[in-house]
Amino acid sequence: MQVTAKLGSVRITPRKIGLVADQVRGKTVHEALEILDFSPRKRTAGVIATLVRGAIANMLFQGQAETSASLYIHTLLVGQGMTIKRFRARAKGSGTRINKKTSNIRIVLGDWSK
Repeated sequence: MQVTAKLGSVRITPRKIGLVADQVRGKTVHEALEILDFSPRKRTAGVIATLVRGAIANMLFQGQAETSASLYIHTLLVGQGMTIKRFRARAKGSGTRINKKTSNIRIVLGDWSK
C-alpha cells in the first residue's frame, strides 16, 4: 500500500531541495531520516524530514501499516511553486525585480511487504 504527503510553497528553491532529495530517494524510511539528521543542509533536510515523518504518521493513522520498519520512499518529487516578486532600489531612481522561488514537494511511501 502507498500513502502520499504534500507540502507546497516552501521558501527554498527547488534546486536546493533537489540536492537533498536525491540522497534519500529509494531508501528505507529509517535510512532516510538518519541521512537527513546528519545532512549539512540543515534547513532543507529538516523540511524533508518533517514531511517524511508526516507521511509515516498518515500511514499508521490510516491503519495501512502496523510499523514503519518496512516502509521506503517510493517517490520523492520536487517541483517549482509560485514565484514571489519583489523590487530592490537601484541607481537613478530605478528598480530591479527580484524573484524568490518556492518549491512544492510530494512524497509517496511504499511498503516492502505488499
